Amino acid sequence: MLRENSSFIETILYDNPECKLLKNGSEGAIYHLANVMFTLGYMSGSGFFGLVYILSLLGVGFFIQSIWGWVDACGVDIFMWSLLLFVLCLVQLAHIGYRLRKVTFEEDFANLYKTMFRPLDVPLNVYKEIVRCCDAEVMNLARDQNYAVEGKTAIDRLSLLLAGRVRVTHDQQFLHYIFPYQFLDSPEWESLRPNEEGNFQVTLTAETDSCYVTWKRRKLYLLLAKHHYIARLFTVMLGNDIADKLYSLIDKLYCRGGVRYDIRLPSLYHVLAPSVEAEKEKIAESPHHVPQSSVKPQESPFKKPWPDSNDLIDVNNSRSGIRKEYAPLAPTQTPEL
Repeated sequence: MLRENSSFIETILYDNPECKLLKNGSEGAIYHLANVMFTLGYMSGSGFFGLVYILSLLGVGFFIQSIWGWVDACGVDIFMWSLLLFVLCLVQLAHIGYRLRKVTFEEDFANLYKTMFRPLDVPLNVYKEIVRCCDAEVMNLARDQNYAVEGKTAIDRLSLLLAGRVRVTHDQQFLHYIFPYQFLDSPEWESLRPNEEGNFQVTLTAETDSCYVTWKRRKLYLLLAKHHYIARLFTVMLGNDIADKLYSLIDKLYCRGGVRYDIRLPSLYHVLAPSVEAEKEKIAESPHHVPQSSVKPQESPFKKPWPDSNDLIDVNNSRSGIRKEYAPLAPTQTPEL
């Protein structure tokens, strides 16, 4: 078998009478022009516009090569193959042009793209899949109408407010507002796994006439499982939205000494604000100290003293999705420097 293969190769290299003498003349300008097009075409980049570049130059090169095969080489097979590859390049260009056609959306979805998705450099074809997942439908919410009721409404969707303002309450106590281009139920969405079920722990009520877009839970999970880029995109947006809600909840909390409570610096508050015992000792040692019984108690000028563990637990229970975020923030668990 090896002898037969070696004899076949030797026959091609040495015994071919037509290739013993190479041509001294050139194949002509048409042949070289086609190869120049091929060379430039293979120097393209990536992405849709890179495909347009390479297919355009390859198509021109195959067309020129088909002319060379018909005029100079006089080979029907060269002409047919080059012409076939030229047609394939045209078909691919038509397909890419169809995918790159101008994508138009309704005004609400166009504004949503400009506000949230374009700053993240989300391609239009990806945004089109996201809009298709919500059926390109905008839902309305009348004034004083509830989007969700505490303990009753099931967590089976994810919604994004487009216009209006929504009030969030727990046990009829105000927590915070939700403004346009914020998720209505991001903490609830993140609090459950795909195979779990649960109900809202807060009540969401529209303060003004509002509108929002909503994604069904099962349909959105299928989209996120299919497109990893969209899954990462929603992870970033939901995380940022939950962080905004978390800071809006703790914005009303103050530690002793009037320092605003900040979850980013939980271990520095005993440095920023003196302890209660130290303040009492300092006042008692003062020569101008007046007994407490003779002084009329005055209301603290601050909104709220240092939050204790009960305060933080109450805030935690108000939003099920961020319940775990507050546990390490109780002052009793604050590490000493």
